[in-house]
Amino acid sequence: MFKFLTPKSIKPPFARYSHGVEVPPGKRLVLCSGQVAITADDRIPEDAGAQAELCFRNIAVILGDAGLGFSDIVRINAYVTDRAFLRPYMDVRDRLFASPAPASTLMIVSGFARPEFKVEIEIIAAG
Repeated sequence: MFKFLTPKSIKPPFARYSHGVEVPPGKRLVLCSGQVAITADDRIPEDAGAQAELCFRNIAVILGDAGLGFSDIVRINAYVTDRAFLRPYMDVRDRLFASPAPASTLMIVSGFARPEFKVEIEIIAAG
């Protein structure tokens, strides 16, 4: 279905992600806005790993509305507010995505709309 691109002529990915993913013709794309870790009743977990779990749980619900799932994700853009949150985020991502994994970018940013948020995740899926 997808062609995962990890050319041998460049350095392999540093973690579980692909350098690129080719989406075949005829697939529809779903672009998911950045999801932060807030529940429907306004609860925000303190722990960065728990925030990443909740972000991905929200993404799963959005994808489900489109009839898609995590195996349809071709791109992840993730943002954390501190270098210390890289590992908790990556542990969650690596548990949720098998190899070959989607293309992915992980950035450290200065903050989000509310200071309680430590992680934000956006995705592109194709199905």
